[in-house]
Amino acid sequence: MQRVKALRQEAERRRQRTEVRESFVAWAVAAGYQPAAHHELLIAELEALESDPNMDVLLVFMPPGSAKSTYVNNLFPAWFVARNPDRNVLTASHSSELAERWGRKTRNLIVSHSQDLGVTLSEDSAAAYRWATTEGGEYLAVGVGVGIAGFRADLGIIDDPFGSREDAESRRIRDRVWDWYSDDFSTRLKPGSKRVIMHTRWHDDDLAGRIIRQLDAIKRRYRILSLPAQAVLSDPLGRPPGEFLWDDDGYGYGAQLRQRKEECDTRTWASLYQQNPVPDGGAFFEKAWIKPLTSPPPREGMSVYGASDYAVTRDGGDYTVHIVGGLDPDGNMHVLDLWRKQADSAEWIGAFCDLVKKWRPMSWAEENGQIRASLGPMIEAEARRTHAYVHRRQFPTRGDKAVRAQSIRARMSMRGLFVPADAPWRQDFEAELLRFPAGVHDDIVDSLGLIGQLLDVIRPGRAPAPEPKPASGMAGYRSTRSGGGASWRTV
Repeated sequence: MQRVKALRQEAERRRQRTEVRESFVAWAVAAGYQPAAHHELLIAELEALESDPNMDVLLVFMPPGSAKSTYVNNLFPAWFVARNPDRNVLTASHSSELAERWGRKTRNLIVSHSQDLGVTLSEDSAAAYRWATTEGGEYLAVGVGVGIAGFRADLGIIDDPFGSREDAESRRIRDRVWDWYSDDFSTRLKPGSKRVIMHTRWHDDDLAGRIIRQLDAIKRRYRILSLPAQAVLSDPLGRPPGEFLWDDDGYGYGAQLRQRKEECDTRTWASLYQQNPVPDGGAFFEKAWIKPLTSPPPREGMSVYGASDYAVTRDGGDYTVHIVGGLDPDGNMHVLDLWRKQADSAEWIGAFCDLVKKWRPMSWAEENGQIRASLGPMIEAEARRTHAYVHRRQFPTRGDKAVRAQSIRARMSMRGLFVPADAPWRQDFEAELLRFPAGVHDDIVDSLGLIGQLLDVIRPGRAPAPEPKPASGMAGYRSTRSGGGASWRTV
């Protein structure tokens, strides 16, 4: 009788072990979790990543507190190891301390559920950040930026590579994270490996944004699961617009989201909770401040000024931007013309001279930096040759881009900025301003900010002089009075 009971228990353990290995949902339940609807959707994506040979990249964007790291960076590595006990897992977070904490959780989870998973850890390699299975598989957790030598992985997970918005908005840190991803993390992945990239979308040019542009450029498949805190059109969960995430049980997450929406600013809600780095109406610059105009005032009544943000490398990351602005007689500011291109110096210097000759600005603003110092003589020589004369005023580069754009932002918030409704560059102009400072490019903002640096000297335009009224009196006669005298003569 005891033997029969033992056989039944063993059969039940085998059944459960098989079910856990085959179903991520079953594994989550066995580990003590009850997946909500958005967790089940995430689980389905992770299962597809593990099993589909044609899918190797998954990007996950979900709001904080939604338990995404629990499923992606704790439960999934353990389940992957159960299904592939001889394979290696590499995980990374923005700090080594955080990475080690997730490594410890995953290690302890496997130890606690060793029978369910059918996995045993090697006794001689069981550190929190690095451990191995008795089948030969290994796990390594590192901080973003840490070198990864002597380790090759079949599954790579990056969980929150940026520690804060400040980090995500720093071009230097974004470049550093990208270099690490390209030169360290990616080179440590084996052929046919899988990777999951998961983080808050603080910036268009963050790690996920660069990965998406890279994979699009080489036409490589990838999957994105983006779940906003509050549903919008075409919601992946089928929620009606406005419905909050995880709002259907007693956990209280939906109520917390409502409270956070009331507490935080529009930009934080859009990026941190809606996975949209910039709200639809803009953040630093607001859409309502940009005023399309079908019939701009005549050039004769405008005071015209210009500015340039220079770049050197053709087809490089930055654009050279020349912008021409003007004030009408009422003091309203207009963008009259814009030239924007990834071009070499010869091309953009020629474009600068063409704009000066076309618009005859009173002054032109530029940064007094390395580019101006090295190319200044070339600009001056070409301007003399083409008779493109304008007073060029240099400004030092001080503070960050947002600080330098404050003057023009303040003016726009008070009086708006008029742009030609049918200008071919209007779409790029509006898109960059509304996504600043979270957008990929900010060269238009830089040049517009230089126009703002001229606000202390620019003056409104002058209305054209009225047509002279016909002289009173008999036709064919005109007065020749001067100094109040009374003499006159016929002509």
